Amino acid sequence: MIYLDNAATTVPDEGAVNAAMQYLKADGCFNPSALYRAGFEAHKAIDEARRVLLSFVAPQGGFEWIFTASGSEADNQAIFSSAKRGNFVTTGGEHAAVYNSARELEKRGVEVRFALLNSDGSVNAEALLKLVDDKTSLVSVIHVNNETGAVNDIAALAARVKKSNPNALFHSDGVQAFGKIPFTLTKDIDLYTVSAHKIGGVRGAAALVRRKGAKLLPYIFGGGQENGLRSGTENTFAIKQFEFAAKKKFAVLKEDYLRIQGYNRQMRQGLDTSVFEFLSSENASPYILSVSARGLRGEVLLHMLDDAGLMVGTGSACSSKSRFSRVILACGLDEKRADGVLRLSFASATTQDEVTEAIGILNRTAAALAERTR
Repeated sequence: MIYLDNAATTVPDEGAVNAAMQYLKADGCFNPSALYRAGFEAHKAIDEARRVLLSFVAPQGGFEWIFTASGSEADNQAIFSSAKRGNFVTTGGEHAAVYNSARELEKRGVEVRFALLNSDGSVNAEALLKLVDDKTSLVSVIHVNNETGAVNDIAALAARVKKSNPNALFHSDGVQAFGKIPFTLTKDIDLYTVSAHKIGGVRGAAALVRRKGAKLLPYIFGGGQENGLRSGTENTFAIKQFEFAAKKKFAVLKEDYLRIQGYNRQMRQGLDTSVFEFLSSENASPYILSVSARGLRGEVLLHMLDDAGLMVGTGSACSSKSRFSRVILACGLDEKRADGVLRLSFASATTQDEVTEAIGILNRTAAALAERTR
């Protein structure tokens, strides 16, 4: 079975899992808040993971790392903490964790302004900046679009937002960027979301990265863990496995980027363009390639591909209950083209042989479905 839905989740890195197993066993499973020695050792192990993970995105210092249980939780904390007054500016291309939080804010009486997208899924920068005024409390722009792979220049956007309103906070969902594209946080980015399971980590570990001094309120209350910003007993195993997986991923980040870029190019050259239309731009993250199968139902094609030994997505797994992708429609596609969307996404574990075989499966299966629907 070939797995090309890595934007939804990746297979946990086995070496990182084995290295973290000690924190599930009898001599290492202790509560990090406990006062006895074993608890203190667990606390130190978490702080070491925090230091290592933070060094990958903020080697210059000036930021702190707050562990959460998921990227969605981190997004929610950033938004509901910061967008309580004035207006909240975001985009039509955000992950559901941001977009649906914005819709909830509207129900609570907060003004939300959505910036238009370009055809590739990136935000229209000028449209976004026109929405920012002296009453804007928060701006949130996804770093890498989780459906098209479009990369937003969040460093430049954050700088321009701050120039327009120095008091506005800037947040970015970096879940599809962390460990995949080279990037370092800048002083204008206040909050940044990352997640373990997109880079070979296990589900249950994620983080909100905060610029020191940026206002942030707790979202979960309880025992006061994470310096009072995220209560709940820490998942030491998942946190350490996140650290070990990230170490491995960042050690070869640039090499992986070039290799995956080659796979993306191979897919573009090999797919039958009489059937498949490429939605992702060539400047997008190479880890995500979205296509539309002309005249075909993406969901039907997905199930046929599954039967043929290839797993792909039709868009964000978090929005799989909707026939048409909100993000794809916001890119300007009509419903007919949006109905045929498939998302192919790669990981470090993807091989060239898998890509070659996947191209053949995609072309044969799409041709068979087209013949059936004539």
